Amino acid sequence: MTTPLKMDQARIDRGTGIALWRQIAEWLRAEIAAGTYEAGGRVPTEAEIAARFEVNRHTVRRAIAALIADGILRADQGRGTFVASAPISYPIRRRTRFSEIVSSQDKTPTGRMTGCAEEEADAFLAAQLELAVGTLLWRIETLRVVDGLPVLVATSWIEKSRFPDLPDIYGETNSFTLALARAGVDDYSRRSTRVSAELIERGDALQLGLEDGQPVLVLDSVNVTPDGRPVQYTRTRMAADRMQLVIEPEA
Repeated sequence: MTTPLKMDQARIDRGTGIALWRQIAEWLRAEIAAGTYEAGGRVPTEAEIAARFEVNRHTVRRAIAALIADGILRADQGRGTFVASAPISYPIRRRTRFSEIVSSQDKTPTGRMTGCAEEEADAFLAAQLELAVGTLLWRIETLRVVDGLPVLVATSWIEKSRFPDLPDIYGETNSFTLALARAGVDDYSRRSTRVSAELIERGDALQLGLEDGQPVLVLDSVNVTPDGRPVQYTRTRMAADRMQLVIEPEA
């Protein structure tokens, strides 16, 4: 719930030569530092701030954009603007399990499958999974959420003939680890992870509650069984302001 703005709060000075949007940004920054708006809490709307300081909403929008760029605020499409929480540390190592990583930080991981289809392996996917071109794959789309906040979307490709019931099992468990275990793969590890960045696509933006054109971290990864056989290729798109990659060297 948004804390009401009080009439005795800081004013802006139109005679200092300091841009109005910057003064509003500094006022909001100070309110956050003072604890008026806590991490994860909603801040006043553009309209409320504009009315309080008697400025146009474009001025307020520029102030909020500056704080978003600084990582102090985050904008969730259709929900409002919130004080940004500390990003989730996401280590890149041989054993990378989303639920384990999130739970270890006293947060609650959830997620669901958002789509599933059959797809023939093109040359790229065939190379990643070490299969023949044209091999039938499952393409599974997933959304991952932490404490109610969507943090990443992912697309995974897995050989269909090897795991014929995988979509049904994943739908029950919401876990690739459990789904693969039921199919006889008791363990797997990360062979490679390639990290890049791109501007978010429309469909991903809607799922993550981000504005169009925001940057996302992109992880292209291959998981393998203990004998080195590829079992899963995944392309993950992470909200850049909600996840922090940590590269951990193996012992």
